[in-house]
Parts: sequence; C-alpha cells; structure tokens
Amino acid sequence: MDAHHHLWDLTVRDQAWITGPELAPIRRSFTLPDLEAETRKAGVTATVVVQTVTVPEETPELLALAADSDLIGAVVGWADLASPGLADELARLCSLHGGTFLSGIRHQVQGEPDPQWLTRPQVLRGLRAIADAGLVYDLVVLPHQLPAAIRAAETVPELTFVLDHLGKPPIASGPAGLKPWAGHIRDLAALPNTVCKLSGMVTEADWASWTVDGIRPYADTVIGAFGPRRLMFGSDWPVSTLAASYDDVVSATRALTAALTEGEQREVWAGTAQRVYGIGRS
Repeated sequence: MDAHHHLWDLTVRDQAWITGPELAPIRRSFTLPDLEAETRKAGVTATVVVQTVTVPEETPELLALAADSDLIGAVVGWADLASPGLADELARLCSLHGGTFLSGIRHQVQGEPDPQWLTRPQVLRGLRAIADAGLVYDLVVLPHQLPAAIRAAETVPELTFVLDHLGKPPIASGPAGLKPWAGHIRDLAALPNTVCKLSGMVTEADWASWTVDGIRPYADTVIGAFGPRRLMFGSDWPVSTLAASYDDVVSATRALTAALTEGEQREVWAGTAQRVYGIGRS
C-alpha cells in the first residue's frame, strides 16, 4: 500500500505552490491513470491520496475519485481546523459521494509562520473535532514545528497523529541535520497516538545525488523510534519525481527496511496503513 501520494489537474485548478524553475518538471497534471501506471509496475494495490491545496473544493473531488477507483483506499482531505463549524463540515464531507473514504484531515502547517500554530486553542478544538469524527490527522511540519506537534499530540491523546515525510529533516545536510530533529522524533514517537510515514525522503535529500546510504541515518531514526507497527510506506508521488522515479522510491524503501523481519516489513508496506486509515472498510 502506498500511504501518501497526490493527484492534481491543472485544467481544474491551479497549484499555486508549483513555482520557479526547480519545480517546473511537476508543473503539469498528474491524474489517476498516471498513478495507476506507476503503481501497477510497482505492485501497489491500494493507496491513500492526500490533499495538496487549502481549498474546500478539493476534498469532495478526491472522495469522488476514490469512490470510482479500484486503487484509492482512503482520502486525507483538507478542512479549516480553526473553524467553529468544523464538526459540521466533517459530517458534510462524510455524507458526500465517496464520503466513506474520508480517513483523515491535513493542513499545510509547514507554511504557517507561527511555530506554535498547532497549539492555538481554536486549532486544538479542531483536532478534537477530527477525533470525534473518527478520523486521523496528518502532520506536515518542518523540524522547528515538531515541538508544537508533540504538545498537540499530548493535548489530544484520543486523536491519531500521522507524521508525513519524517517531519521533513534536512537530509541534504548529511549527519549534521540529525540534530535536533532526531530528539524531537523520539519525543513524538514516545506518545502512543503517533505514527510516521517513510515518505518524502528523496526530496529532502540532494535531488541529483541522493543515495540510500545518505538517507539511512534518518530512516533508521524513525524505524528505531516508532517501530514497524507505527510506520508506513508513502511514495509522495508525483512530488518525488523531482528526485526519483516511483520505482526508485520503492526500491530505496525496500533497501532501508531490508534488516526488518518479513512480518515487520509487512507492517511497513501494508499493515500500518490498513489499520490507521481503515483501508477496506468502505
């Protein structure tokens, strides 16, 4: 199972974040048939599609895609965490075509200038509403925002927090980038209501010269902190194509998890995602 990918169609909606020459290779549409071609080659049989923009129209579109797809098993959508009407909005989304595929909510916290954004009272209220709806919350944060993520997970223990992309450590910096990120990771993983995706690693490394060995210290940190039953594979396709093909991401993750037992590898490749996102319940 691929627990993290995106889809977008520029004829439907612009992706304003795709700017500058370095992102030019992904400034095009990436649709479900494109994804199916990649996953078929890699042997992936179920996926989790994750929001890309903070607009209310996107999530219903993703739910409808999931309802009509044999591949997408769950949707992580967007809703305004600070809205007092969040509970009603979540109920509305769950009532739509494909609403049973809604498994989680995500906000682009990485773009929030306030490093304590996740601990704001109205945001904590929103996180409790997500828990009450039976959903999980995907964390997309930068390393300096991890302390606030830890406090949020401590404050809302009834909610499962899913850390995307290892918390985006500076892998391109080499071993120097491990501190203080690794300490924050261990503190987050000490909380039982947290899990982590093995995703986004190649794009946090040097896009042109990354190696499995260069990524390994970071992967080993989260493997040791969370353990296989709280880790899941995610491709981060198509953003990952800035640095690697879909097959290359799969191969790198296989190499990084090769020391695990067969049963532990099953957790990383399918079991954790199936449990956390309820894949197969719809």
